[in-house]
Amino acid sequence: MPNEAISPALRPLVQFIEEGIPFNKFLGIQVKLLQENRCVLCVPFQKEWIGDITRPALHGGLISTLIDTSSGAATFTRIENAGDRVSTVDLRVDYLRPGLSEDLYADSSIVRMGNRVAVCRTEVYCGGCPALGQTQLELVATGQAVFNVVRR
Repeated sequence: MPNEAISPALRPLVQFIEEGIPFNKFLGIQVKLLQENRCVLCVPFQKEWIGDITRPALHGGLISTLIDTSSGAATFTRIENAGDRVSTVDLRVDYLRPGLSEDLYADSSIVRMGNRVAVCRTEVYCGGCPALGQTQLELVATGQAVFNVVRR
């Protein structure tokens, strides 16, 4: 686990991610790690997140939402001006195994940050995250997101 989970310079961004976006607040998204180029988010488990009651398994839409949100947050760590904007252009999700009835974690890193486009990769885990020191976790999903970056 990195020395400081949340970079002091990025603390205002934590407030925006958790409280400033109504959908994130509704889901209860929590920032667990935020550093330049990297973000780890958690969605605490709720029985309403179950998409397949026969397993039970988390809904794929929750997983893809977390990938998009975590990747976007990682991209925002590289935004320098308050007027700059980031929007999703493409999102690819590979579902590897059912998400268990546990807290869901997404670990996103920027692969490339250009002047107009950013690319991020994300790994999703249930019950913990290797970036936070938990080990022996299986990947639930992976994702790649491409963002349009508008600098003002």
